[in-house]
Amino acid sequence: MDWTYAGEHPTFYDVWIARTIHGDSFFEIPPDGNWNSAWNLFWNADETQGRFYTQRPFQVFSCWNGATAFTAQPILEKTVEFRAANETAGECRQGEPQLFCKDLWYKGYRKIAVIPSVNLEYSVEKAKKIKEAKGFTSDIVSKQDPEGDKIEWRLGPPSMVKCMPTWENQYWQSWNETLQP
Repeated sequence: MDWTYAGEHPTFYDVWIARTIHGDSFFEIPPDGNWNSAWNLFWNADETQGRFYTQRPFQVFSCWNGATAFTAQPILEKTVEFRAANETAGECRQGEPQLFCKDLWYKGYRKIAVIPSVNLEYSVEKAKKIKEAKGFTSDIVSKQDPEGDKIEWRLGPPSMVKCMPTWENQYWQSWNETLQP
């Protein structure tokens, strides 16, 4: 999980890229761009919210969240690459990591997950603070039964994904808009 200290308390940061397995943002952002709901993560995804609060992995449509690990196979095969949105064809203007995940889904790489026992921040000082607030990964997982980490993978992407080129311009779009077989 990717955190920032916008105020006194940690706030999930990567809301531009991260989309739940249902295609929605991790928290609701109204058209005025306020982050007043930033502490209401996964407000409309009960199973995801439950796994988040118990620090268990959960499947998502897209994420990057400060750190990532993925198989190099699609890169080596040149079937997936970092790219810009094809806005002239109607593709949502979105960040490269979200497009990367979209393309992974399209190419059959369907197992994208967030590991909420891993918590990151953008400076050494605040990273220490976030680890103290959220827990160190080694401490968290040493107290868990690994059996609870199993994800029941959904093999199909959500039919629609929230597009958020600006706070004022948010809309739902087919997950595979503009992709060609």
